[in-house]
Amino acid sequence: MNRINQKLQENKKLLSIYFTAGYPSLNDTLTIIQNLEKSGVDMIEIGLPFSDPLADGPTIQESSTAALKNGMTTETLFNQLKDVRKTVTIPLIIMGYFNPMLQYGVEAFCKKCQEIGIDGLIIPDLPVDVYNDQYKAIFEKYGLINVFLITPQTSVERINFIDSISNGFIYMVSSASVTGSQSGFGDDQTAYFERISHMNLKNPQIIGFGINDNETFVQATKYAKGAIIGSAFIKFLTNNSVDKIDSFVTSII
Repeated sequence: MNRINQKLQENKKLLSIYFTAGYPSLNDTLTIIQNLEKSGVDMIEIGLPFSDPLADGPTIQESSTAALKNGMTTETLFNQLKDVRKTVTIPLIIMGYFNPMLQYGVEAFCKKCQEIGIDGLIIPDLPVDVYNDQYKAIFEKYGLINVFLITPQTSVERINFIDSISNGFIYMVSSASVTGSQSGFGDDQTAYFERISHMNLKNPQIIGFGINDNETFVQATKYAKGAIIGSAFIKFLTNNSVDKIDSFVTSII
């Protein structure tokens, strides 16, 4: 069974952390992953930096720019992760834009992910219809879960379609804004969380965007299986050394 599915079966609310590979320093990637697992994080999203990250807020955009300047590339990331499964057991997901994967070759990219122990991919700019028609078979061949995003504006029909072709979890974007641009959740967002939870989808939901402390983590996980933190963790890394990651995680859960 895929590690993501195993983790989703655990009787607890899950914390997933996103960080940009190659930030703050090029060779921090593996240390950050190891320290996150030791701190009790359930799942990790490894951001593959891209020059035009449209869905990301300024914090993650700046970290992507810095990582690219540091020399991070797809090949570099794969090299950094080649022995990751010797020390890390929790699910690892690569989150990135489709262009670098196309350039690498979609099947070659998926094959490499399988070889090094990546469990899934999140590709915000890969349309669900295109994935279903052209790439689903390749992802499944290499045992990769593709995670789709929904927003408050996603139609019921589209949500049900995404649910029907998914085999892991659904990434619930808490609002229509970019990442890291809000504080706390209002009535509209809470109503959205509640609405989706009442749809009884076959795939559990994990909420991202706007989660930055224990209060927002608890708010989000009241209605979902887990929550994802990205921008707040990147800000922490900007101001603290990677060996202090435990203090960030314990402030959330």
